[in-house]
Amino acid sequence: MKTSQLVSSALAAALSMGAVGQAVAQDKAAKEKCYGVAKAGQNDCANLSGTHSCAGQSKADNAPDEWKYVAKGECKAMKGMTAEEAKAKAKK
Repeated sequence: MKTSQLVSSALAAALSMGAVGQAVAQDKAAKEKCYGVAKAGQNDCANLSGTHSCAGQSKADNAPDEWKYVAKGECKAMKGMTAEEAKAKAKK
């Protein structure tokens, strides 16, 4: 009986992990990277200039090379930039 419960628990855990992964993927599909809108310490990952590679390491508010995920279509309303626009601004 214990073996049956253990197998059932393992199967349930494996199935729930798949559902979580799928939910995260769907959540990212509904979002876009928006550059120049992250507050200090609130960026989502590495910046364009390569000075850091982790979330939460931005030093200044609204730095043009820092990004965070926002709902699709909201970036322009927040006066943010796409990656291409941010790269072009960095070259100036």
